[in-house]
Amino acid sequence: MDITELILDDHHEQRRLFAILEQIDRGETAALSAIWDRLAAFLELHAQAEEEIFYPELLQAGIAARRASGTEDETLDAIHDHNEIRDAVAEVARHQVGTDDWYAAVAAANLANSDHMAEEEREGLTDFRRLAGLARRHQLAVAFAAYEASNYAGVEPVDKDPLGYVRAAEATLRTGASGSLSVGSLKRIPPS
Repeated sequence: MDITELILDDHHEQRRLFAILEQIDRGETAALSAIWDRLAAFLELHAQAEEEIFYPELLQAGIAARRASGTEDETLDAIHDHNEIRDAVAEVARHQVGTDDWYAAVAAANLANSDHMAEEEREGLTDFRRLAGLARRHQLAVAFAAYEASNYAGVEPVDKDPLGYVRAAEATLRTGASGSLSVGSLKRIPPS
């Protein structure tokens, strides 16, 4: 098990759910609503899991490899993307399910999410596979899976200041103190 593979699995599921929405007749609003609600909750849970577990570790790996500026840029961009996805999901909720406006808002959410996933797959996940060993990636996969399982009912969407997020994560890494980026009952895993 590898955290980068779990993230890729989540990305596949997100793509699958968007594709399902495209194939349901617009008159089947109960089905559209059910699938969208599941997808919207999943998008937020995935983003929160990455923000709690993956991105602090990407920053730590970048610092250890003396590539902090690259991983900082990737993390800043990812947190910004997560905010855009949250905003796009909120826009969908402003429209009646099955209407042209609703479909347009879902398409905008799909685009924001697809752009983020493609960039993350090219950059953050690739860099992390290069910078972190398999044993570490396995430990983080366990924490990531447990986080998603513990929060299966969903998490509250909260936009984050990208720069503030990176600075807080780096401060936590420097001091070793537990802060807002700790994984709740899952303590920070020491580097392998």
